[in-house]
Amino acid sequence: MRGVCLLDSGKAPPDSGGGRRPGWRGLLVGLLVATIVLQLLTQYRLNFWNRDFFDAIERKDAGGLWQQALRLLPIGTASLTLAIVSVWGRMTMQRKWREWLSNHLYDYWLERDHIVRLRFMSGEHQAPEYRIAEDARIATDLPVDLLLGLLSSVLVAVIFIGVLWRVGGDLVLGAFGTIVVVPGYLVIAVILYSILLTAAMILIARHLTRVMEDSKRTEAELRSVGTLLREAGERILDPEVHQDGRRAIGTALDAVIRIWRTYCWQLMRMTLVTHTNFLLTPIIALLLCTPKYIEGTMTLGEVVQAAAAFVIVQGAFNWMTDSYGRISDWTASANRVASLLLALDQIDGQTSPSTNAGADRNEFGEPAGTLTSD
Repeated sequence: MRGVCLLDSGKAPPDSGGGRRPGWRGLLVGLLVATIVLQLLTQYRLNFWNRDFFDAIERKDAGGLWQQALRLLPIGTASLTLAIVSVWGRMTMQRKWREWLSNHLYDYWLERDHIVRLRFMSGEHQAPEYRIAEDARIATDLPVDLLLGLLSSVLVAVIFIGVLWRVGGDLVLGAFGTIVVVPGYLVIAVILYSILLTAAMILIARHLTRVMEDSKRTEAELRSVGTLLREAGERILDPEVHQDGRRAIGTALDAVIRIWRTYCWQLMRMTLVTHTNFLLTPIIALLLCTPKYIEGTMTLGEVVQAAAAFVIVQGAFNWMTDSYGRISDWTASANRVASLLLALDQIDGQTSPSTNAGADRNEFGEPAGTLTSD
């Protein structure tokens, strides 16, 4: 069915222009992947620059500090250039995907009188114009950001785990006459810490997708009632109709505010986890390296390098925690687009509504005597 496969389909709809330029997707994907790899190499080089710079500080080597300052210039220039290219490639991919999906949805919604017949279909498909304008945007924007972030996180984790293992080395612990050697202790520590953090986020934010779906639904219903009320006010001067409309829009607004309060509490709990992680991660990394620095088995530069690598790896493992809200936002929008498409898919299989189908309905398309957004 068109509705089921739309979001992951690579086939361009008629007249979308996709057939005239079949290679742009592959070129953009290749550019974005290459940019991620080059950014990773730049980050890797910067990590070693940190080591050399702080080692020069520890030695009080003025010449070495000046040399490291000069080396930072090409690294910074490369990082800035790649960041700009990455923004262009990412937003171009999002723009083209949204253009394709929106054109498809508008064509499907307006063809063969679907716009009229949709109101007689069962299912969750209210405010189709809002779904196409807003939910289709989110459904195409966020997957690009999330997938690029996931790819970058995987590559960063693979590369910088090696740095952590090599620079951190083994930790030797002695207690009660027993010596215990923990190989790659920084790697073990960052994995355990990341698992704990991810579990906490999943536990706290497990209802976020449902809350965001409810928020989008109530916002769309509020807009829909407002549109119906404006159209009625332009045609009807009956004060009773306006009073009914005021009650309907008041009910819709109450639902929006109620869900928004729930959403606020959900974000507050998530912020507790994310901000605590932001504050603690650098401190934990430095504390783990301090014993070896005091023993003289790590230089100041190696401490800074290992701490930076620890933060980078933890950030890579933390992709799920950082992206949880955006994943929920995308899921909610994608579900709303899919439900609209499923309703449109079902229209052509139904008998067209009779000319009397709306006889017992008011000017809002609803049962006589009512004003609702559904």
